[in-house]
Amino acid sequence: MTRAPLPAPLRAIYGILGAATLALCAFSLVFFTRWTMSLEPVAAFLAAYPGAAPMPEGRGIGIPAWLSWTHFLNGFFLLLIVRSGIRIRGEKTPSGLWTSRRVKKRRMSLTIWFHIAVDALWMLNGLVFVVLLFATGHWVRIVPTSWEVFPNALSALIQYVSLDWPTHSGWTGYNGLQQLMYFAIVFVASPLAVLTGARLSAFWPRDDRGPWAKRINAAYPLDVAKALHFPTMLFFVGFVIVHVGLVLATGALRNLNAMYGGQDAVNWTGFWIFVVSLLAMAGGWIAARDRVIAPLAKLFGDVRLRGGR
Repeated sequence: MTRAPLPAPLRAIYGILGAATLALCAFSLVFFTRWTMSLEPVAAFLAAYPGAAPMPEGRGIGIPAWLSWTHFLNGFFLLLIVRSGIRIRGEKTPSGLWTSRRVKKRRMSLTIWFHIAVDALWMLNGLVFVVLLFATGHWVRIVPTSWEVFPNALSALIQYVSLDWPTHSGWTGYNGLQQLMYFAIVFVASPLAVLTGARLSAFWPRDDRGPWAKRINAAYPLDVAKALHFPTMLFFVGFVIVHVGLVLATGALRNLNAMYGGQDAVNWTGFWIFVVSLLAMAGGWIAARDRVIAPLAKLFGDVRLRGGR
């Protein structure tokens, strides 16, 4: 027996009540955290661990141009990956098919091909980022060098929840919570996205390739990759939303100028570069459609669009 859908006015009321409940819970959490900060043990903890991530003296200072560029490209490619990933999940009938010229049995929807192609560019950009990160010594910004990062991360979290923002400058280093989150994004979530995505792709060796392929697939089942891949994408989306929100809420001009303007100053240079980057991302989102993707896909295989599109 199927339940009748709720009337639109009732759904609206439920939505308003739900939003009000979430807002009330958020305000309660803020006030509770502020109260705990007034307690002597908590105040002493915050004084002992102000939140800054421990870093070697004089290292990792400043935002070099290569970091700004790889940061932008990471966001740009990630946006297209999410866009194509959402389209894949909702695509019942592929609007187009791509077939490899070398391996005719290798066939996939045009959307999946685009998803994999952007994945490759995202991985290449990530590889450049990691290589330069260690080559220039800026790895100390996101790789913990002391166990004190954990109490400092907790201190930073308390400050964020209380809305008494940490005042550490991103130009000279991150706070403990930022360092742990950036480390998780670069060295945990990104490899997990790559490994699960590779297992789901048409390029992964199938069982008919030989005994070695069967052993690999048995050790790394397809269901495991499916169960992890989409939640990993949601983690990226959640991180980006919180990350951008905090960048804008904790001194937007200075933060944007550090990342995009390459200087530790409060002016509008970084802001306008950020606006241009948003326009580029919006253009990429709009352009990511079959009529644009198909000519690119034809460079690497045969493409057939449905309905003559």
